[in-house]
Amino acid sequence: MAETAPPIRLAIVDDHRMLLGALSEWIRTAAPDIELLAAVPSWSELLAHPEFPVDVVLLDLDLRDNIPISLKLSMLKSAGVQTMLMSTYSEPTVVREALGSGALGYLVKSEPVETIIEAIRAARIGESYLTAELELALSDEGTAPKLSAQERRVMALYGAGQPVKAVAFQLGISEETAKSYLKRIREKYRASGYDVGTKVALRKRAILDGILLQSD
Repeated sequence: MAETAPPIRLAIVDDHRMLLGALSEWIRTAAPDIELLAAVPSWSELLAHPEFPVDVVLLDLDLRDNIPISLKLSMLKSAGVQTMLMSTYSEPTVVREALGSGALGYLVKSEPVETIIEAIRAARIGESYLTAELELALSDEGTAPKLSAQERRVMALYGAGQPVKAVAFQLGISEETAKSYLKRIREKYRASGYDVGTKVALRKRAILDGILLQSD
């Protein structure tokens, strides 16, 4: 029997106290695998917190403290912390700059809590995370979307004819998580102008994009 992974040690930094409180409560309720150790309104309080460094920091990009985000990301990286950024807006230039400075992903604060939790889990294992809408905003042309390594694995196995349950078993994830990956894959392709709503269409796309080798 596989060992249970230790909980993800999380800190949230956001100077909007209502959002900070609501997000903290949602995560505590909806994600038993995430241990929220710090929910603070400022960068200095994060660094001074007794539980720092944590595994993942959900960091508000718009903190009014005049400290460049590149410096914050550099400090977090040197402390071994993975960073997922949040903001109220999604301007492509801002997103690109943040990702280029070392953030693993970028979330708009209006995202549902399920998306935020999924992003935290991706950050813990070092995977980048962008919603389909942000992927589209960042892509200059209608090319194939950028999938994470785990999304590519799910697409390859499912496209090769495996049922969802078998895909989940092989990757050591729950069936619900596998379904969540498939949903995101389809959303990303739809945002890029490709319909992979059926298993046949998804298989064809996986072959065309080099994710699945054609066996016949």
